[in-house]
Amino acid sequence: MPDDLIINGQVSLPDTELEITTSRSSGPGGQHVNKTDTRVTVRWNLETSAQLSPSQRDRARRNLASRLTADGDLLVHCDTHRSQRRNRDDARQRLAALLRSALVPPKVRRKTRPSAASRRKRLENKRRRGDLKKSRGRRFNGSERE
Repeated sequence: MPDDLIINGQVSLPDTELEITTSRSSGPGGQHVNKTDTRVTVRWNLETSAQLSPSQRDRARRNLASRLTADGDLLVHCDTHRSQRRNRDDARQRLAALLRSALVPPKVRRKTRPSAASRRKRLENKRRRGDLKKSRGRRFNGSERE
C-alpha cells in the first residue's frame, strides 16, 4: 500500500496501525499559533502489532524500553514545521528511524587473545608503577633508626 511506513526490507507498518493525533504547537505567538493544530503525535503499539516476529518484538522492546508507555505504545512528536503535513511526514520518518535502529541485531563479538607484545607492555607498565611507588617510601640507615 502507498501509505505503509517502510522500516526495512522485512518490516513495513500499515497506516491502520499508526494513530496520528494533532494538537497545538508550543512556542512564541503570532497570527498562526493558537489557531492551527500543527503539532503531530504518532502512536504505534509494539505489543499488538502483527508486523513483527516475536524475536523482533523482543529486540525492539529491549532497545526502546525508555521510550515505550506502560501499554507498549511508542510515541513520536513533531512540531518542527509550520505545516501539519510536513510534521506528520517528519514524525512518521522519525518513527521509522527509531524502529530501524532498534531492530538491528547486535554484532557477534569474536573472542580474541591479547598479543604477546601487549602482555609484555602491560607487565612492564605494572613493574614501572610498582617501582615508582616503592621509591616513595622512607629510607632509613642503620644509624638513623636508633
